Amino acid sequence: MKLTVFGATGGVGRELVGQALDAGHEVTAVVRDPARLTVTGAALRVVRADLTDPEELRAAVSGRDAVLSGLGARSRKDAGVATRLTRCVLQAMEAEGVRRLLVVSAGPVGPEPADDGPLDRGARRLVSAILKDVYADLRGMEEELARSGTDWTSVRPPRLQDKPVTGRYRTVVGGFPPKGRFLARADVAHAMLSMIDDEGTVKQGVGVAY
Repeated sequence: MKLTVFGATGGVGRELVGQALDAGHEVTAVVRDPARLTVTGAALRVVRADLTDPEELRAAVSGRDAVLSGLGARSRKDAGVATRLTRCVLQAMEAEGVRRLLVVSAGPVGPEPADDGPLDRGARRLVSAILKDVYADLRGMEEELARSGTDWTSVRPPRLQDKPVTGRYRTVVGGFPPKGRFLARADVAHAMLSMIDDEGTVKQGVGVAY
């Protein structure tokens, strides 16, 4: 497949680019600073863009089978970037007639698992309170997705770890795995790539966790 990855220098984005190349896909990585992208490959094309101009992004998404995004706030002071930048990506995709989009969101943005215990519920609510601005931004991003004409999927992991890919995790369409506390960034990328052709995830939030 021909894929475009936004946020390719982030933790999930680098994994998306590397795993997609390893799987034999053609990858266009859209970055602000190409020097920060350490992944290489014959099937990789790097496009420099500031991500704020939809017209500038059209060439990067044109003719793509799917677009994958690891865009999001790196800290609370960056809250708002996921909504703003995803809006630009959506406008570029719609202008080019590209429909499939998968993005990284977060577990607390979706519904609480009904059978979580009090410890998990309390921890989830505490984290949601501390990162309320970040999660408000991700909810805004998901609202942009819902208003768009794309075939989107929002992948919602819990707390992220820097560990190797396992391919062993649980997914819940429209919900979140009970007691799902952690997930490696590599497995977030693995899940996103595996969902590209999964029609059951289209226009859905999907909780993913160990």
